[in-house]
Amino acid sequence: MDFNVKKLASDAGVFFTRAVQFTEEKLGQAEKTELDPHLENLLAKADSTKNWTEKILRQTEVLLQPNPSARIEEFIYDKLDRKLPSRTTNAELLGQFMLDAAKEFGADTPYGTTLITVGEYQRKLGGAEREFLHTAAVTFLSPLRNFLEGDWRTISKERRLLENRRLDLDICKARLKKAKQAEAKAAATPDFQETRPRNYVLSASASAVRPRAAQSRHLIGSQTGSPSHP
Repeated sequence: MDFNVKKLASDAGVFFTRAVQFTEEKLGQAEKTELDPHLENLLAKADSTKNWTEKILRQTEVLLQPNPSARIEEFIYDKLDRKLPSRTTNAELLGQFMLDAAKEFGADTPYGTTLITVGEYQRKLGGAEREFLHTAAVTFLSPLRNFLEGDWRTISKERRLLENRRLDLDICKARLKKAKQAEAKAAATPDFQETRPRNYVLSASASAVRPRAAQSRHLIGSQTGSPSHP
């Protein structure tokens, strides 16, 4: 496996900056770019659809198969992409018990005849129930699962991608804003590093001129005989 340390460090840095931006937005310390209202409405509808689909799916599974162990077995077979073995319904099992009892009591007895009649219809009811369970699973539960495992995963992936891009945009906008503020502050503040040497040079030049001026006045005064003034 090619382990790229630089890429790992870069990804960690991006994740950290996004986390900081997200936290500051939640605390109200950073600006957040709002999405298009129509898109926000679609995302809200998608969340509502997902939540209600999960509830309807779970409750329908409980209705069709009240036995939790059987539901777990069906879930495992579905995840392993294997065909679930055919399971006899309770109605079919009851009908079979009636037919077996009728054989023991005798088909020519009133009790046996009644058991045969009721048992046959009970088996038909059980077969209809099994067919109903199969039809409900294929035509009703499968579309719900396909939405949760297909469409919703795609929506979630695209939403995360959009949110990451939005965070990256706000991070860049925040950095640009800070850079402009720093530039404006630097332009408004005088540069003392440059003004101090310049003032020092001017003061030194003035100090050097004063003795020369005094010396010139003294020389002129001695030649003319008039006293010199400092």
